Amino acid sequence: MRYPCAILLLCLGLVGCQQHQARPDVVPADYVGLQAPKTASLLLQKDDRLAICGDSITEQKKYSLLMESYIVAARSDLHVTVRQYGWSGEQAGGFLKRMDNDVLRFKPTVATTCYGMNDFRYVPQDDAIAATYRQNQTAVVRKFKEAGVRVVLGSSGTIHSVPPWVKSAKGTWQTLNLALLNFRNIDIEVAQAEQVAFADVYWPMLVKGHEARAKYGEGFKLEGPDGVHPGWAGHVMMATAFLEGLGLRGDVGQINVDLAAGKATAREGQRIMKFENGEVALRSFRLPFSFEPGDVAKDDTLAAGVALADFQKKLNRLTLKVAGAKTAQVKVTWGAEAKVFSADQLAKGINLAVEFPKNPTSDTFAAIWKAVAEKQAYETKQIKTLFRSPEAKKDMEAVVKSSQVEFDRLAAAVKAAVKPVNSTIKFEEVR
Repeated sequence: MRYPCAILLLCLGLVGCQQHQARPDVVPADYVGLQAPKTASLLLQKDDRLAICGDSITEQKKYSLLMESYIVAARSDLHVTVRQYGWSGEQAGGFLKRMDNDVLRFKPTVATTCYGMNDFRYVPQDDAIAATYRQNQTAVVRKFKEAGVRVVLGSSGTIHSVPPWVKSAKGTWQTLNLALLNFRNIDIEVAQAEQVAFADVYWPMLVKGHEARAKYGEGFKLEGPDGVHPGWAGHVMMATAFLEGLGLRGDVGQINVDLAAGKATAREGQRIMKFENGEVALRSFRLPFSFEPGDVAKDDTLAAGVALADFQKKLNRLTLKVAGAKTAQVKVTWGAEAKVFSADQLAKGINLAVEFPKNPTSDTFAAIWKAVAEKQAYETKQIKTLFRSPEAKKDMEAVVKSSQVEFDRLAAAVKAAVKPVNSTIKFEEVR
């Protein structure tokens, strides 16, 4: 596999020598990736306006739905607002041409991009095509930077078929996947050269895709039934990559209870209202991501993606620590659900989001999810239909103004859905 000459410059010490990504044995030896840089600290800031940009995979409004729902619920303290700008079939160069009209007019402060899947034109590695991609990705990043926008440059995901709807496609899915790997490496180089953050979508999907197929069979496709457009499992992988690229670390809150002392404290968006008779009255301002348990062996379930991405540990930790238990076991009831834990488990801490998937915050999160889905559906209509209408050709600003009325209503509905949740956690020592 060939790499652009920028890697030579890196290893000469002009930018700093780039290491290779660790490759587990399950991944074939010809997959050689640059080590992905990590976002060292939280990139999101209070009152940010986040633009989620990409091609048809973004327009599926799945990873973008996951991202926005998570951000407004789990980091409600930041008051971030979000828009998605997915456009089917788009390449980075096409996005560059519509940035001013569709995106920058709304004055985003931070943006994620996800291109490459169409840019590589579904052919094995082609140096000229790769050079065009590098040029366009660099131009997109620079245009955002000139507008004062912080950028998370995302790679594409993986591919698992030669798409029959692309008449010029050629090669095997393996050679196409290797071409996409080179595009991912280009993204890393561009991100480092332009000093912006990077979201590694490709490598986690590559590794977990191989692991899942080894475990569940070749029918398991993180890339979706058509081998290009992921189902829910793949989109959880994508959302995880972008949320980590934004520097999110996943502490939704922590509750500390001392049963012997009769004391309870909380932090990071959780507040103790009262603690007496073994019961904590809790008010949660930041809510964990909530989803229905599902089949982890099916590639179109949130549960499969959550498991593969290690989402709960990385991004969804609502920790309960309990000290001072006089018995070896303690029954914990949160809302309508109850479970028995050992005193040692509770002393080390349990993740309430994992142990109580259906909990008092679930209904509020479901309302957030619904409101975000409705808003994002309109965003696609606004950009792709209303902004391209005959009326817009005559008077774009008038269409923007009139279409914003409905957008503002839907955005207000998202904001109204984000509410603190009151609940009770009860502790009973099991003798």
